[in-house]
Amino acid sequence: MHKILLPLLGSVLFLAACISVSVEMDETRQPVFVTATLIPTKAGFVPPTLTPKTRITSEPVSSATLPSSCKDSAVLLRDVTVPDGTRMQAGENFTKTWEFRNTGTCPWVNYLLKFAAGDDMGAPLSAPIQDTSPGNSVLVGVNLTAPLSDGGYTAYFTLNEPSGRDVPIGTEKTFWVKIVVGEILPQATTSGSLSTPYVPKGGNSNCAYTSNGGYVQQLIASINQARADAQLPALTINEQLTAAAQGHSADMACNNFLGHTGSDGSYIGNRILKAGYTPAGYMEIIAIGTPQDAMRQWRADQPHWDVVLNPGLAEFGVGYAYYASSDFGGYFTVDLGTR
Repeated sequence: MHKILLPLLGSVLFLAACISVSVEMDETRQPVFVTATLIPTKAGFVPPTLTPKTRITSEPVSSATLPSSCKDSAVLLRDVTVPDGTRMQAGENFTKTWEFRNTGTCPWVNYLLKFAAGDDMGAPLSAPIQDTSPGNSVLVGVNLTAPLSDGGYTAYFTLNEPSGRDVPIGTEKTFWVKIVVGEILPQATTSGSLSTPYVPKGGNSNCAYTSNGGYVQQLIASINQARADAQLPALTINEQLTAAAQGHSADMACNNFLGHTGSDGSYIGNRILKAGYTPAGYMEIIAIGTPQDAMRQWRADQPHWDVVLNPGLAEFGVGYAYYASSDFGGYFTVDLGTR
């Protein structure tokens, strides 16, 4: 069977990178998957096949050079400390740290973290964050104290520019810390990290990416909610598709690329068959950032959104991997199929 690659017109602006879309299709079938490719923008990681380049460091950020009509936006890359659902002792002091990327055009000068709502856990009303140029990442932290009574606790925070306006974080405005005090079980945990070694063929043998079960569950729920809104049946989770998706996300993170062709030359069909899934039809979509970012990227591009709302699909698996030395940090893969 021969395959042809048909370019589609259109592009979406995201993270100052152009998303080009193409569809691989059989001559006798509907398109089986959609490809999105973003141009790498972050220095500091050199794939094994590339020649190292000197990393360029930006000049110190100055408030005197703030653009008059710049745009604020951010991406939450990961929870650095205290994953959601972490169990604490009553009265225990701890520091919650997040990593953000400035994805807007405004330099972050005199920007603040602010407590917004929920259980304050001794949080200050505001705390300064390090000045950060567009395209760069920053660690944002706050010192907290676990409450004295058993229970589940959540504190919500915002990023704010000097005049007080919230900085959009994908499609959200808040981020949070969730802990459990005492012996009760957490009612809901939205993330959980696991450092997992992964050595893809021909790739980076020193890669230990981080997975995030909460991100995976959020994306599963968001996809099925979008289908429910379109009066389509929910997709069921398939273990083989999940394994294939997770492997490809780890491959992209560890080998610093965004695309459907694996570092070993594999395609989606190869990967899901190897995982034990025999499909009548299949599709794959990929994204970067948070679950909200992934949904925003797909919703903004019709071919990708058509995959999310494809009525002929029945099962899916979601994978996520974060590797700090990659261009985009966190990588999502969604493999969908029907049998």
